[in-house]
Amino acid sequence: QVMESGGGLVQPGESLTLSCTASGLNFDELSMGWFRQAPGKEREGILCISANGYRTEHAGSRRDRFAISRDSAKKTLYLQITGVQPEDTAMYYCAAASSNYCPDLWSLGRGRGFNYWGQGTQVTVSS
Repeated sequence: QVMESGGGLVQPGESLTLSCTASGLNFDELSMGWFRQAPGKEREGILCISANGYRTEHAGSRRDRFAISRDSAKKTLYLQITGVQPEDTAMYYCAAASSNYCPDLWSLGRGRGFNYWGQGTQVTVSS
């Protein structure tokens, strides 16, 4: 099972770190990804990191304000968002894929190929 945490109400321009813990899973054999779904929009992929943490994949054009990392000892995945903006308001999900490597970008963008999903953590950006 995977579980997200760290969401909440943040002001524009602040930085935020979301966490995702994996329990009952072999964390070191899973590629992990972050996704989000804004109100009225489809779920979209953000970033994925390989099982060994050496490779990351970006879905879409968010290459500057979002960063993904993982801590094998803590079995925890992180998403750092710098300079949050109102359009970052969404439910953020993490997911695990039973693969050492991230799926292709098409699949990542749509959340395909991920076997385990968390319940999500809400991020609301507002002043």
